[in-house]
Amino acid sequence: MTNALRILPDRCTGCMQCELACSWVQTGQFQPSQSLIRVNVFDEEASYAPYTCVQCDEAWCMNACPVNAIAIDEQSGAKIILEQLCIGCHLCTIACPFGTVWTLPQNDKAAKCNLCGGQPACVTSCPTQAIEFGDPTQGDWFEPWGEKVNQRFVEAHNH
Repeated sequence: MTNALRILPDRCTGCMQCELACSWVQTGQFQPSQSLIRVNVFDEEASYAPYTCVQCDEAWCMNACPVNAIAIDEQSGAKIILEQLCIGCHLCTIACPFGTVWTLPQNDKAAKCNLCGGQPACVTSCPTQAIEFGDPTQGDWFEPWGEKVNQRFVEAHNH
């Protein structure tokens, strides 16, 4: 199995360093709007959590692409967008159940985390180690954290 990013939301302070590092590596500019990782603010929780492509085994984005513009990078194992093949149909953005395939406004083509070729900039830039890179089966955080956020959301709306 491919290494993937693991998010530890309880460690995130919302500093957005991951967004800046990602945009720099991907575009050569500090432009968070071009980042392939985003930090979500949970107002109900007064907390933050980075989110990006989780490199699904099923890869719905890849299966939805009519021109096979999403492939598996041999070096990193990441599912990557082949920009020269992408026709900008946006089926991958619709197919992604996590909403982590974005459309770039400058070319109207898809973009998603490519794990920076196996050395994710977001991991090295995070001052609180809220993003780790390794075996995705270690430390399953997604479901318990989602349940916690939902529970607090329901509690906030019942008061």
